[in-house]
Amino acid sequence: MTSDARLRAPAAARNRAPILAVLKTHLPRRGLVLEVASGSGEHIVHFAQACPDLDFQPSDPDPQALASIDAWVASTGLKNVRPAIALDAAAEPWPIRAAEAVISINMIHIAPWAAAMGLVRGAAALLPAEAMLYLYGPFRRHGDHTAPSNAAFDRSLRAQNPDWGVRDLEAVAQLARTHGFADPIVEAMPANNLSLIFRKQV
Repeated sequence: MTSDARLRAPAAARNRAPILAVLKTHLPRRGLVLEVASGSGEHIVHFAQACPDLDFQPSDPDPQALASIDAWVASTGLKNVRPAIALDAAAEPWPIRAAEAVISINMIHIAPWAAAMGLVRGAAALLPAEAMLYLYGPFRRHGDHTAPSNAAFDRSLRAQNPDWGVRDLEAVAQLARTHGFADPIVEAMPANNLSLIFRKQV
């Protein structure tokens, strides 16, 4: 009997439906969607099932995550999800040349700031004009946490790694502007999270 490589993230089961509702408003009708830091793979199979006219490219730097992603895809029989690729957001060059959208969920606060910089830089290099970079997670606004639970989460992250932590929305928006993105559309999400929708300018 072969072992099941599928990982399960409780947060993914809770937030995938609200995230999908936002994505369906902003994703292109057709094309390739790159997910950076796909983790267990539960998000991308949920999105791919709901968006059969789109193709999805999962990625992650962790071999265990890559195995989990491919196992989830195999278990669902999806044909619009490509094999997962090893991708470190902060490393150049990325192993993909083009995409019509880039999404990244709960990544930039559980990684050094260099990963956020690499994510925005890499997305800008891949995307055509008007294409979307989508970020989801907790953010500070004007230097303040949006809820006590986010402040506690931030402290726990920084205790694990001082280079991690909940990011300032304004700092992320400024980073995106330096790489040719417009100011984000900001949508409030459950559990004190935010969706940020950036569009690449011409």
